[in-house]
Amino acid sequence: MKARLLRLSNTLRESYWFVPTIMALAALLLALTTVMIDSHAGSTTWTTGLPGLDTARPDGARSLLSAIGGSMIGVAGTTFSVTIAAVVYASGQYGPRLLSNFMSDRGNQVTLGTFIATFVYSLVVLRTIHSAGEGGSAVAAFVPQLALLIALVLVLCSIAVLIYFIHHVPMQIHINSVIEQIGGRLVDDIEARFPARDEPPSATSASAMPVPAALLAERPVVGPDRPATIACQGMGYIQLIDESTVIAVAKEHDMVVRLHRQPGDFVHKHSVLMTAWPADACTEQAATALRHAVALGSRRSALQDLRFLIDELVEIAARALSPGVNDPFTASSCLDWLGAALATLARRRLPPCQRVDAEGSLRLVAQPVTFEGFVDRAFGALAQYASADMIAGKHYLDALGDVARNCDDPALIATLARQARAFRALAAKALDGACRDAVVARADSVLNALVHAGAQDSRAGDADRMEGII
Repeated sequence: MKARLLRLSNTLRESYWFVPTIMALAALLLALTTVMIDSHAGSTTWTTGLPGLDTARPDGARSLLSAIGGSMIGVAGTTFSVTIAAVVYASGQYGPRLLSNFMSDRGNQVTLGTFIATFVYSLVVLRTIHSAGEGGSAVAAFVPQLALLIALVLVLCSIAVLIYFIHHVPMQIHINSVIEQIGGRLVDDIEARFPARDEPPSATSASAMPVPAALLAERPVVGPDRPATIACQGMGYIQLIDESTVIAVAKEHDMVVRLHRQPGDFVHKHSVLMTAWPADACTEQAATALRHAVALGSRRSALQDLRFLIDELVEIAARALSPGVNDPFTASSCLDWLGAALATLARRRLPPCQRVDAEGSLRLVAQPVTFEGFVDRAFGALAQYASADMIAGKHYLDALGDVARNCDDPALIATLARQARAFRALAAKALDGACRDAVVARADSVLNALVHAGAQDSRAGDADRMEGII
């Protein structure tokens, strides 16, 4: 249930109707409240004697609110049209997976909500205005002066929001802003998800717990020691896995659960989500609770999937390096942010696969998270594109060197060295002439520094270990 609630909150955050709906309801309540105050305090008495605040008459108040309501709904329609055009442009230029980034932009949602809220407010207040004798000869004229004043304030706010929106949309679809938004979220998620190396490990993590052999077997185990298989009952992409719920269910039924999938994977009704050992402890109730800990969706989400954010940057860079675009500087910006993310990751402690409960008993075996896997997902996926361009190729090697400066583990440096060596081989085949010589020379320089750094003691300083990297 918790996983589905988190998925619902993320869906609402990315929806284009939730915030405008909340603002429209707030405008409705504000209109009813101000009209009620006016009806009890008197529609004209409180404005008497105030400088610059003349008492409005019914005809004038109707004309004012009608003009405000008509103009606001027209501006809202124009705003929505401009936003859709920007989304379509971004989808064609940067990739369809970036649509959620634009739809979830809070500035666009608040802009549309402001115009709709002003329209709703004006419409509700307009309904309460009546002249003397309307509906009966004894009925006095009623003009809610406070409500009219607030309507004018909302108009001023709408004008300010419109100016902001005109500035915000061009800035939002600028390629550097798009890359910064994705890269910044990637770095923030890494810092939030993985603790620093000097921080104590999580109470649920354990690196030396023995895992039952039945769970480690890649092929189905036959016999009484076989684990129970928990298959998926839906179809879609895994957006979130609530590990705390999985651990709680495993503890309640005294079993160990292994996750065979991770956020971002596509599953169907024949996919195995988890296996539980021993099989006798995994009742139908436990299997249902474990399935409810996994939230599925029609598309990938960045809720728990760092690979999705990396793939977005890789997609932008790959499109920029395509023959039809040929924009190596956009690809270089993506490499900068990928390098910053991996440099941050190199200074964090990645969690082990084993998770334990409060008593220290093994309850969950998750999918491994490795530095090598992230490097391959980022730099490995871009190698074939960057190796065919001199500018992007040299920047690719510089980014690898920048990541290495933040590595204090020889194993991490060895991973980067393997990536640089593979990139050198690709560039030597894809380029020729002076371009090939420049990239190969840069690769040799970086490789020499990486090998030198990896051979030194991991306790050496960064400047000493990485001296010579360009």
